Amino acid sequence: MKVIVLGAGVIGTIAAWFLSKAGHEVTVIDRQPVAGNETSFANGGQISVSHAEPWANPSAPLKVLKWLARDDAPLLFRPRFDPAQWRWCAQFMLECLPARTRHNITQIVRLGLYSRATLQALRAETDIAYDHLQRGILHFYTDQREFDAAVEPAQVMRDHGCEIDMIDADGCVRIEPALASARSRLVGGSFTASDESGDAHKFSIELAKLAAARGVRFLTGTRILGLTRADDRIESVRVVDADGIPATVTADAYVMALGSYSPLLLKAVGIRAPVYPAKGYSITLPVGPQHTAPQVSLTDDEYKIVFSRLGDRLRCAGTAELNGYNTDLNEVRCRAIVDRLFSLFPEAGDRSQVRYWTGLRPATPSNVPLIGRSAIGNLYLNTGHGTLGWTHACGSGAALADIVSGRAPEVDFAFIGGAKVRTTSLPALARA
Repeated sequence: MKVIVLGAGVIGTIAAWFLSKAGHEVTVIDRQPVAGNETSFANGGQISVSHAEPWANPSAPLKVLKWLARDDAPLLFRPRFDPAQWRWCAQFMLECLPARTRHNITQIVRLGLYSRATLQALRAETDIAYDHLQRGILHFYTDQREFDAAVEPAQVMRDHGCEIDMIDADGCVRIEPALASARSRLVGGSFTASDESGDAHKFSIELAKLAAARGVRFLTGTRILGLTRADDRIESVRVVDADGIPATVTADAYVMALGSYSPLLLKAVGIRAPVYPAKGYSITLPVGPQHTAPQVSLTDDEYKIVFSRLGDRLRCAGTAELNGYNTDLNEVRCRAIVDRLFSLFPEAGDRSQVRYWTGLRPATPSNVPLIGRSAIGNLYLNTGHGTLGWTHACGSGAALADIVSGRAPEVDFAFIGGAKVRTTSLPALARA
């Protein structure tokens, strides 16, 4: 079957890989010159099954109100005359109910466990290199109430197979000695030894090369103008190629993997997807043996910032800004990440060499991505992964390839379109 994947970020590139392995003739279309060049370019770098508690949880409404007046707040809401933004926010509030939060944690953990195992298998098969580390992820807390509130979600994650341990402040320093300078601020943490980190941009580029060697066709530098629908099918994709020449590309099936831009194209063919851009920021700086930068991937709960060692670089990423499709760098939010980094790790690196980046994460109100068959028979969705796109990419791509191929996926997840799962072959952790 001929399949067109719309988007060559880490989500679309991995989907193309698994679709090709399933025997399909695959074409990937993206406006960027190389794979993984937008939201996947400088993300936090974590493969974090342990980060399964969604933004929408019972404590979120009060936090959001408290943060409204702070330009450097971890979650910043900038109201716009945008019905999509207000619909998203209304649904977000509903997802904060305790029962919805528990349901969403379950979905996120199941997909995360399956995805991490799928990534490990792909790495063993291809020997792909992307500055990956298998040192776990340490989530540290500087507020006792937040630490205490993390105990129940951690138990829900353990109940569904995520190996997460609650530890005291001294335990945090033992795992990551660079935290010694911040020991007086720590109240405790959680550690997941099986979590990983790595460069999603490098991974996307290298996997695209491997996919191209398998016959996957990449139409880079090609702008997607829209989809053409006829009754209950998509007939074609309208594009403008790298030379500015308009064209029409056709296939038997189409996969929407355009991240935050997915709902714009979907709306034009009658599908409303609850995905809204959450602008995130990151900084990257070189580190050497003379610096005391962290070696273990970390998450700072108070500031919602992650730290990942990527070879001879340190990546710090975080915050979310609901401000439509605005991609301007907010200097206040950039400085907040830098200031927090050096307040925790004064000798982490050379502050003058920091590089800034911002990108639009495709967030659903629940933090649960949209994966599966849409209401249009030959159109499939693989979008809405929010801050966990890198974590969930391999599992999403493998499951979507199964669905497109008419097979039941191997992970117990709430797929759209009612896809069944292969319960007879499911690993115990995925079934839990």
